[in-house]
Amino acid sequence: MLLTMVSILALYWAIGGFSGIRRITGKRHLAIEGERSGLLKAGDQMVVQLQLELPTFMPLPYIIVQERLERHSGESWIFEDSIVPHQQGQTELTFQTPPLERGRYSFAGTECSSEDIFGIMKHRGVFHIFSEFSILPRTVFIPHWHLHSKNSRVPGPETAISLSRRETTQINGVRDYVYGDRFSRIHWSATAKTGTWKSKEFEHESLQKTVLILDTHSISYKSKAQFELAVSTAASLLEYGARLKMNMGLCTLGQKFRGFAPAESYLERQQMLHHLVDISTDGFGSYKDKLEANREYFPKGAFFILITPLADDQALEMMRWAGTRRMLPYQILIEDGTPIGGKHTNWSNLLKERNLPGVRVSSLTDLPSVLGGEK
Repeated sequence: MLLTMVSILALYWAIGGFSGIRRITGKRHLAIEGERSGLLKAGDQMVVQLQLELPTFMPLPYIIVQERLERHSGESWIFEDSIVPHQQGQTELTFQTPPLERGRYSFAGTECSSEDIFGIMKHRGVFHIFSEFSILPRTVFIPHWHLHSKNSRVPGPETAISLSRRETTQINGVRDYVYGDRFSRIHWSATAKTGTWKSKEFEHESLQKTVLILDTHSISYKSKAQFELAVSTAASLLEYGARLKMNMGLCTLGQKFRGFAPAESYLERQQMLHHLVDISTDGFGSYKDKLEANREYFPKGAFFILITPLADDQALEMMRWAGTRRMLPYQILIEDGTPIGGKHTNWSNLLKERNLPGVRVSSLTDLPSVLGGEK
């Protein structure tokens, strides 16, 4: 009798371990919270649906399913739930991730574990389903940027260039007649319909090329939040440029210089945004040397938008270098939220004295108003 009991118990353990939990397979489906379509951005949550295929015979009272989500920076989250095997052989688990920050995410192997009905033997099995997704940086909508305005009041050479943009032959609409308009500009149909003088409005030539230079040197930033503000500022400007169909490029001054030439196509803009997904503060060395070694990314006459928390000679040296390349330097100073004394104010005054435009940003929500607010 004892031999029979031991044999039955050993057979039960063998069936539970080899023909049961190790044969579990599954599929994973990822969806954005609220059934939204589009790309994931920082702060979004992911809904994960895990469909498990169980063996027909499963002599286990319960199964603990464990999912592990890993971020490119090394952080990880564990999601755990339990199920009771049933005859249908299929079961589904649904869980939601916490709000995720920018980065690349992937799921490690799905672990299934259980104990026998006596609580003596623990069985464990792992199956792998490749699932990877990216979270873009947090952005804010920028309605207007005075730097690219035709009626910009910002002093400096960029104002003259904006005002000097020539009109094309493409009619963009109708406007009220302004004294001095040529006879050929009068829109006769609109004038007859409205009873007032109307003139044709023509599209202007495309704006100058713009290059965003993002400082990713570790020594420049005091906190992760300050660096995230810099990355979000660059991403918001890229979205602004895409909306206005501007020729905009991106250069990051990290351990390895990475540059994207100014372009207005959707594909190249997405490449720039995805480059910002897992970027980190790994830069070091001379800023000027990196710029000089990659001068082909900086066309003459383009805007040189420097995004950095530096308010010292290094920032001034980069802007001077841009000037020698006949570019138009412009600094977006990234503050850490607690400026010490009047350091940043003095820096802004110094830029004005040297006729170098720039703005200061301490939070992402302030960026639209700092850049020009509503048109």
